[in-house]
Amino acid sequence: MLETGITILSWCGLAVFAATGGIVAAHKKMDIVGFAMLATVTGIGGGTIRDLLLGLTPVFWIRQPEYLLVCVAMGVVVFFSRRIRDAGFLIWFDAIGLALFCVTGAERTLSAGAGPVAAVAMGMVTATFGGIIRDVLGGESPIIFSKEIYITAALFGALAYVGLIGLSVPQDIAFVSGFVACLALRGAAIYFDWSLPQHRG
Repeated sequence: MLETGITILSWCGLAVFAATGGIVAAHKKMDIVGFAMLATVTGIGGGTIRDLLLGLTPVFWIRQPEYLLVCVAMGVVVFFSRRIRDAGFLIWFDAIGLALFCVTGAERTLSAGAGPVAAVAMGMVTATFGGIIRDVLGGESPIIFSKEIYITAALFGALAYVGLIGLSVPQDIAFVSGFVACLALRGAAIYFDWSLPQHRG
C-alpha cells in the first residue's frame, strides 16, 4: 500500500514539475518543442543526476520511458492550455514538486543502500536540480541564487524523512511528515516573504 502511494506521489511530482517547465517556456514564448524540452528536463533532471551520482544505471527514465512521455505530454498540455499558463501557479506548483521530490529522492537513496547523510543530500539534489536546469535553459536566474528559502526547504524535508526513518518511525508517517515539513517551510517563505540572512561583505 505504501509503495503504491509513493509511486502515485512520484508521478504527481513529475507532472507538477514538468508543468513548471512548460510555464517557463510560455514566459519565453518558445515553440512546442521548447515546451516539451523544458518540461522534460525539469521533470527528470534532478532524478537523473541523483541516479548517476548513486551509480544507478541505466537511470530511471531509461528503464521506464513512460516518465519521459509524461513530461513531454505535460509540455504539450501547457502549450495548448492558456488556463494553466496564465494561472500564476508556477511558484506553488514548484513548491509541491519540491516537497514530493525531496522525500522520494531520499527514499530512493536509502533503498539503494546509501547512508542517511547521502540520502538527505540526494533528496535535495532530486528536488532542486531539475528546477535549476529549467531556469538556466529558460534564461532565468536560478532560484537558488535568490534570497528565497528553497534549497533549505528541500533539505529540511529530506532531513525530516531520513531522521524519522532513523528513529524507526513507520515509513508512511515519515514520508508524509517530510513532505509536509518541506511544503510548510517553502509555503511560509513564499507567503510571508521569508529569507535567510545574506552576506553583506
